[in-house]
Amino acid sequence: MAYDASDYETITLERRGHVGVLTLNRPDRLNAINRVMMGEVAAAVAAVKADDEFRALVVTGAGKGFCAGADLLGAGQPISGAAPELKEQFDRIDEMGWVGRWAMMWSGLDKPTIGAINGVAAGAGMSTALACDVRIGSEAARFKSVFIERSLSPDSGLSFFLPRIVGYAAAADLIFTSRAVGAEEARTLGLLNRLVGADELVDAAVDYANEMTRWPPVALRVSKRVLQHNTEATLEEALRYESAGLYYARRAPNDVKESRDSFIEKRPGVYTGA
Repeated sequence: MAYDASDYETITLERRGHVGVLTLNRPDRLNAINRVMMGEVAAAVAAVKADDEFRALVVTGAGKGFCAGADLLGAGQPISGAAPELKEQFDRIDEMGWVGRWAMMWSGLDKPTIGAINGVAAGAGMSTALACDVRIGSEAARFKSVFIERSLSPDSGLSFFLPRIVGYAAAADLIFTSRAVGAEEARTLGLLNRLVGADELVDAAVDYANEMTRWPPVALRVSKRVLQHNTEATLEEALRYESAGLYYARRAPNDVKESRDSFIEKRPGVYTGA
């Protein structure tokens, strides 16, 4: 299946080998999230999850920003700050709202996600960056929680992801003060795993992804599931889930054999997920 910019209005999705590159593409609004983007990103993430040829996903932004959060003012179906009229039964009993579904969408993708942070990541945009498994940034990367400035508490998963990445006290600092964090400090805090030049950011993110996609894809997906699950587990639960993960990871017998053969023959493995 081929993807190009004509498939979507607010994003692009391209394939680079086994790596998908999803670009938030509203640069005039610093890639703020509106209702159209919400639907298109959900469709793209679902397509990546369903297509075995995609083994990892890079997420970045067009222009000078990564994502400025929810678009409250721009044209093209902004996300209103007012309570919407409830028309459908689902809307009446929806516990999470769009911000919850947005966070669950990223968490539910059982393939590695690499955030390529090219500029400001604010509000729900910061949550999006932190929902990625790892992040690589340029010197222009900047993180800002913003919520308290809008008389809001954190949403879209920020209160879940941020303390798990930087610890409680650092998360409290960033949320309570709403101060901006530049690239160097972000690297020190752990918000960024790597720093590269702006001109090489997306290529470096794809290379980073390929460090992962060169391994057996079933084992890669199961490894993410185990890691996610065991972040919240007791040791006994974690060990049981690891045992279950080993069973699933070995259900690709050709890759199991290839991992052994390539090790013995001292060559890179060629894995198919079968």
